Formats: sequence, structure tokens, C-alpha cells
Amino acid sequence: ENISDFSLNITDCTQVVVPEEVFFTVAAAGILENLLVLIAVIRNKNLHLPMYFFICSLAISDMLGSLYKTLENIFIILCKMGYLTRRGDFEKKLDDAMDSMFILSLLGSIFSLLAIAADRYITIFYALRYHNIMTLRRALVILAIIWTFCAGSSIAIALFSYEAATVIPFTILFPLMMFFILCLYVHMFLLARSHAKKIASLPTSTVHQRTNMKGAFTLTIFLGVFLCCWAPFVLHILLARFCPHNPYCACYMSIFHVNGTLIMCNAIIDPMIFAFRSPELRSTFKKMFCCAR
Repeated sequence: ENISDFSLNITDCTQVVVPEEVFFTVAAAGILENLLVLIAVIRNKNLHLPMYFFICSLAISDMLGSLYKTLENIFIILCKMGYLTRRGDFEKKLDDAMDSMFILSLLGSIFSLLAIAADRYITIFYALRYHNIMTLRRALVILAIIWTFCAGSSIAIALFSYEAATVIPFTILFPLMMFFILCLYVHMFLLARSHAKKIASLPTSTVHQRTNMKGAFTLTIFLGVFLCCWAPFVLHILLARFCPHNPYCACYMSIFHVNGTLIMCNAIIDPMIFAFRSPELRSTFKKMFCCAR
């Protein structure tokens, strides 16, 4: 808030504020949609597969992102209305808790996307040994390791967020992991294209290959949406830390509320991709709504 107030004094860019009605509507929609995905996977035993468990992990990360922005906005409104007073180190503890939730959501999304990409890679190139390589128990162990690491990292980064030595590795991790996932996808598509030519004479293998490549294309959409929605906010963190008084940086930071809304838009778009591109999930959603009626 202090940075925003100071920025208005050194730049002609006016702060862009998202209406509270729009903000909370987008947040509620993102939370409910991802909750539906979790319920659908839990209820349908046919979806109790490593791939869908990794998708559930991504859904939880999206829910945390929407929940983080919602709680943060509620606390800001309560402070402005005078219902919540800033006493002692309460504000700092609350801010650390919010930062921890944000970092947990970001890291959870990154590593969930990485797990999904690795799972799809194994599905395409080690199809005959997939069920031996990626067992359900092994997938659960991977998810436990991911969330334990993300929880520990989020707490540590939130507590030492004022140190440049902490902020720099965190901000470097984002483009590094995205670059690694992108390289994995490029490698996947190139090898799949070469592999498809070799097995063109096998109709069953060709169908299986097309199905797997459809899944890889879906995950590419996930990655593109994730970058578009999260990258502006991560850039905001970098600018706020390293050049808060620069007029150009301050001008970019004036769209802070828009960048925060983009995070919640990611939580809305991901479940739509699940629903539109997964026949099994579409069928499960239809059964859920029919039973509810």
C-alpha cells in the first residue's frame, strides 16, 4: 500500500482498480469450479489414476491462489472500514501468512504442471511399461514430496521475503521451471512425430499415439494459460522489490489489481480445459448434475 501511494506521486499512471463485485465473483467461480473437479475425481473410480491425481494437485493450487487473493482483499476492506485495526506485529504476521499462501499456490502450480508433463512423457514414450513405472502409490509419494517441499519453501520465503538472497532464487525458479517444462514439451512433440512415422503401419498404436498427443496438446494449453496469468504478477513482485521508486516500474505496478485478477482467472480457465477436453470428466459432471436435479 505504501509503495502504491508513493508510486502515484512519481508517475502519471493512475491506479487501475478492479470492482469488488467482479473480483469476488471471479474468485468464487474459480474456487467452485476446482472444487467440482476434485469431487468428480473422488466420486468416479475410473478417474483414480496418477494423471488425474496430478490434475487434482493443480486444482488445489488454483483454489489456493483464488483463496489468497480473496482473503487479502477482505482484510484490506476490513482495515479501510475500521473493523480490523493494525496492532503491534499483527499486520506483519498476517502479511506473512498471505505471502506464504501465495507462494504455496505458485510453487504448487509449477510442480503440478511439471508432474503432469513428466506423466504425459512417460505415457507417450513408455506406454507398455507405464503402469509399472507410474503406479498409484508412486504418484501419491510424488505428490507428498511436492507439497511438503512447497509448504516448507513457502514458509521460509515468506519469513525472509525482505532479503534479496531469498527473493532472487524464488523469482529465478519461475522462469527456470517454465523453461524446463517447455523443453520437455518440445522434446516430447519432436520424438512423438518421429515415433509416429515409424509405427504408421500399426493402426492400434496410431490411435493410442493420437490420444496421447491430444493429452500433450491439452497440457500445452495449461502451460500457456499459466504463463499468461501468473507471469505479470511475478514481474510485479520483482519490480516492487528492486525498483519501487522508478517511474516506469511504478506505472506497471499501478495495474496490481488486474494482475491479481489474472491469477484467479487461471483458476477458472483450467477446470474449463479439463471439462472440454476430457470425455471422462464431462461424463462425470453430467452424472453429478443429473443426480443433483
